[in-house]
Amino acid sequence: MIKYWKYILIAIILLLGVLFPFYAGAYQQSIARTVLIYLVLAISWDMLLRSGQLSFGMAGLFGIGSYASVLLLLRLGASPMLSILGAGLVAFVVAALLGILVLRLRAMYFAITTLAIGEIFRIIIRNWSSFTGGPEGAILPNIIFDGDPVLSYWLVLGLALLAIVLSVIFQKTRIYFALTAIRNNEVVAKSSGINIFKYLVIVFAITSALQGMAGGVFAQTYGFVTPESSFSADYILLPIAMALLGGIYGTLGPIIGTVLLGVLAEYLKLYIPYGHLIVYGIIIICIIMFMPQGIVGVVRSKIIRREVG
Repeated sequence: MIKYWKYILIAIILLLGVLFPFYAGAYQQSIARTVLIYLVLAISWDMLLRSGQLSFGMAGLFGIGSYASVLLLLRLGASPMLSILGAGLVAFVVAALLGILVLRLRAMYFAITTLAIGEIFRIIIRNWSSFTGGPEGAILPNIIFDGDPVLSYWLVLGLALLAIVLSVIFQKTRIYFALTAIRNNEVVAKSSGINIFKYLVIVFAITSALQGMAGGVFAQTYGFVTPESSFSADYILLPIAMALLGGIYGTLGPIIGTVLLGVLAEYLKLYIPYGHLIVYGIIIICIIMFMPQGIVGVVRSKIIRREVG
């Protein structure tokens, strides 16, 4: 029963997402695009977390993807859609190479390293003015679909659906069992014949590709990149808060957390433009202390308790 209500709820949310542009204006669609971008980041973060690896590198890979997309278009003349795919490929390659170097680390050592790597890339891009535009960033001559809000919404929704599909596939294949075994006990997983390093590199690269494509889509729909906006801490704290609020180690949790917290985040930015990150931090602390299983975990526990009782 638990399995069915999860998929029914996901289907309802997706249906509402598909129908949304027919009932919303351009401003509401802009907010929805931002929320869907965060959904991709939240799901991809959770996919890696299922292996027990805590990453703070979302902002770095998002920024790499956004800059890769813009530079592919400006320097090489790639089309907007091709530049988005290229952003995902660049993030995939960067993560695979970095993963070979840093995925021997665990727990907070890995988390701090991923955070530092993102900051290193931001500094490089900020100071490589002749190629990246430096502190001022770069501006596209045209935004994708000539700024059509509906088509831009469909594009971001398509990327979110891709993230959801990949997350579900991860839960239905041997990757899920391998990641769960690695998270629970690496020694036991290794003795069972699981190639821990291989699976970690694969998951890190795939989730990074999603984050890079999210950055590429964001850059193409808004038409500019800067070191501060593309590597913003928003892309670290908010996706983590969303996943924790909804419930980790699954697909439904990040979706619910993103829908709830994503809308709240937009209003927080309007009313607390310089303090909204503090609110995200408080939310993360409160969830960890009082509701570590998230909304999905709480509902699941109640359903199990009712069925048993």
